[in-house]
Amino acid sequence: MKLKKISIVIPTRNEEGNIESLVTEINKSLWKIPHEIVFVDDSTDATWECINRVAARQSEYNVTGEHRENGNGLAGAVIRGFELASGDYIAVMDADFQHPPGLLREMYCAMRRGADICIPSRFISGGSDGGLGPWRKLVSSAARYIGKIFLPCLRKISDPTGGVYMFRKELLDDVTLRPVGWKIMIEMLASCKYGKIIEIPYSFGKRTAGASKLDANVTVQYIRQVFSLKSGCTYNRVKVIRWTKERLNKEVDSLDVQLMD
Repeated sequence: MKLKKISIVIPTRNEEGNIESLVTEINKSLWKIPHEIVFVDDSTDATWECINRVAARQSEYNVTGEHRENGNGLAGAVIRGFELASGDYIAVMDADFQHPPGLLREMYCAMRRGADICIPSRFISGGSDGGLGPWRKLVSSAARYIGKIFLPCLRKISDPTGGVYMFRKELLDDVTLRPVGWKIMIEMLASCKYGKIIEIPYSFGKRTAGASKLDANVTVQYIRQVFSLKSGCTYNRVKVIRWTKERLNKEVDSLDVQLMD
């Protein structure tokens, strides 16, 4: 069975307490699946040193990336990760464990079933946003509905602001993404050409170390991003399929059996 390679793009800023355990958990999730972990780091602490140390010790897992002294924010870090990625599929996730590494194997199953994009959702059956506090839930909900009001491409998607997803690398062909705002997935949904999205349920986790980067400036950036995309939003005849937890578990079990052969 020919296995597609995954590039996991992880933007980091002062996440030194999470790096080693994150790499370990990603490698467990993607057991027997070819992958690379691409960090783009804008940290002022020892995060980049931690990444280099883990990369040297676990070279078989192809931990790579780039440290930027004067980075241009989260969106710019993710876009730079796309440029560095060599996989057939690209995944984006945070470094703080609020996006559980086990999602990578589950998203891979959806991609193998023909998805152009796999979007984990907190808001379909089997999902949960329990890792968010009341204030973060309010901000997240407002961002989600602002996006859906002004960008028709988001209206069929239950969780367009979750920040974790996987897609076919070809979606980036002939598309120029701008390092504006903090939700690159929204810009991709507004700019790329695609036909099939699979949503899978997931539970948003609690941060294990470090501090949240959400502040008023980030919120303003998001609103500016939505309005900047409004006029050029691409229309796609997209099919959105929502997997149940039972379907997802069945697909993961099937993949595990094939990998054991």
